[in-house]
Formats: sequence, structure tokens, C-alpha cells
Amino acid sequence: MQKFFDQFSRYFVGILFIFSGLIKLNDPIGTQIKMEEYFEVFADDFGSFFNHFIPWSLEIGMVMIVLEVVLGVAILIFWRMKWTGWILLLLMLFFTFLTFYSAYFNKVTDCGCFGDAIKLTPWQSFTKDVVLIGFVFHLFWYKHTYVPALRTREGDGLVIGVATLSLFLGVYAINHLPFIDFRAYRIGNNIPQQMLPQEQPIIEYVFEKDGKEIRSQKYLSEAGYKYVSSKVLNEDKTKPKITDYSVTSPEGEDKTAYTFEGNKLIIVLFNVDKASTKNISAIRELTQKLEGKVECLILTSSSNESIDKFRHENQLAVPYYFSDATVLKTIIRSNPGIALWQNGNALGNWHHNDTPSAEEVMKLISVK
Repeated sequence: MQKFFDQFSRYFVGILFIFSGLIKLNDPIGTQIKMEEYFEVFADDFGSFFNHFIPWSLEIGMVMIVLEVVLGVAILIFWRMKWTGWILLLLMLFFTFLTFYSAYFNKVTDCGCFGDAIKLTPWQSFTKDVVLIGFVFHLFWYKHTYVPALRTREGDGLVIGVATLSLFLGVYAINHLPFIDFRAYRIGNNIPQQMLPQEQPIIEYVFEKDGKEIRSQKYLSEAGYKYVSSKVLNEDKTKPKITDYSVTSPEGEDKTAYTFEGNKLIIVLFNVDKASTKNISAIRELTQKLEGKVECLILTSSSNESIDKFRHENQLAVPYYFSDATVLKTIIRSNPGIALWQNGNALGNWHHNDTPSAEEVMKLISVK
């Protein structure tokens, strides 16, 4: 029986850690955003000391992601289990505390355990960690009995190689865009449709009659039926994928619908004070060549003064509108980033390092 639990714990924990790490490695900026949320919450609840970690959220997030992948591989090959067991246990205790704190106090409603690929509620995340930590305790308790699958030198080489490759992939994703886009604003999606629920609520009512429980999708008002409870059967499909997208002009006018009209090249600048200007000349050239062909606009969460100064300094003669910073970070993981929409359909997303040419943009528009 112990051998069965040894092997099951080994593969269950190892594969889950690798899967979770790879999902986050696909989108390190998403992990950065989540880390910032946690540090802001901790700063409010435990002390301003945690504010010092916010500027380092990306680096801390990358360390956590790489560690997760490396630990998964280390478990699978039983690499240096004395160290691996302790690190794994401490990390799981930290994760379990984090998810419990989020669930109980309703502080961070999505832990980001599996990025945007698999959304879990806070209590689902905590339950997952409680189950997982049981198998982690088993591996920790018997860590001295496991025989490494590889010789020490080979195991060291594999772990170092995995850490190096993970770091490279993470840095590449940061300097470009996620390899796989799981967000609602991804290419191929119609943004207005994502703002509508997939289905209307299907309600199941529970009644009692003559001591028997009766379930019905219609409310039974006839004599003899006593209402007990009700629940929405398709709750996960009654909520729109996008609930917070809105755009306003500098004068306060709602311009949300305007962004879905015709061809729009959207330059996302969620924070001009932190925006990279390395490729701003390429973006400026793109807007100039598209003038009269495609409407170009800036979406930002910065102040009027900040965006005006940025446009003037970088000679970016493009009108600007305001949107929420979190929404803009969700639209594209780049500051600045570029999105191409046609009648609300997402045709293209680019990191500023991969700024497209006017010909590429016109080709995408003409194909549609």
C-alpha cells in the first residue's frame, strides 16, 4: 500500500506542479498582476512593509514559477529529496495559507493557481491545496526512503537545465506575449459577445409534497407544494466573460460602443509613467501610415496631464480615451501594446517589441 501511495503522490504532485508552473510560465505578467494584488492586500491588513515588494512583483513571481516547475521535475525523479521535501512542504503550507486567507476574507477572488486557463473560486483553490498537501506530507515523511531515478550528477544537470529553460521561456513571454492566450480578448473573439452571458439562468426549484422531495425547473404554485430551495444549474455560463470593459472620453462621455465600430487600432498604455518608449518610433510610424485608413486611438488609465505629456514628448498624434488599468492589462500584456479590432472582432494583438507594419495590419483587415 505504501508503494502505491509513494508512486501516486510522486506523479500526482510532480505533474500538477509542472502543469501549474507551465501555465503561469506562459504568462508571467499575469502572475505579476496577481502578486501585486496580494502585496496590496497584505499591506492593508498586515502593514505597509509589504508595499516594498510591489515593485519586485515580476521578479518574485518568476522565481515562484521557475521553482514550481523545478520542484515538479525534482519530485518525479526523486532528486535530493531532503532539500526538495522541505522546500515543497514549506511552499505548500504558504500556498494553503494564502488560498485560505483569500477564501475566508474574500480578499483576492482568483488565486491565479492555473493562470487564465482554469479559473477556480477561492474555496475551490483552498480545497485543491488541502488535498494536495496531504500527498505532499506523505512525500515529506518518507523522503529519506526514496531512491533517486538518476545519478546525482545527471539529476543536478536535469534540474539546472529545466530551471534555465523555464527562465528563458518566461523572459521570452515577458518580452513578447503569452504563447497561448486564454483571455477573453484573444484573437478570434468578438468582444461585445464576450460581454454577454452565454446562457440564460436555468433554475431548479426544490419542493416538498406528501413528504417527498420534488425537483422542477418550473415554480410549482399548485396546492400541496411547499417551496424548499432553489439553485442556478448553469451559473458558470450565466456570467459574461467580460464584465468590466468600458471606455470614456476626456469629457466623460461613454465611448465603449465606439471602440467596436469599424476598424480600430488600439494602443494600450495602462500606465504612461512605466511605459516603454523603446519601440515608440515604430508605433508612431504605424499610426502615421494608417492615417485615413484605420482609426487609431490610445486607451489609458493615466491622468489627462500624464497622457498629454507622453503624447507630446513622443509625437504620438492619436486621440486618447480612458479605461480601467486592470482591464487594459487583461487586453494585452504589454505597456504599450497594440490591438486590432474590426467591428469588435479581435484580429491581432502585439507586444511593442513586435509592432506590426502597416501592410500587416491592412492585410488582416482586408482578409476579413
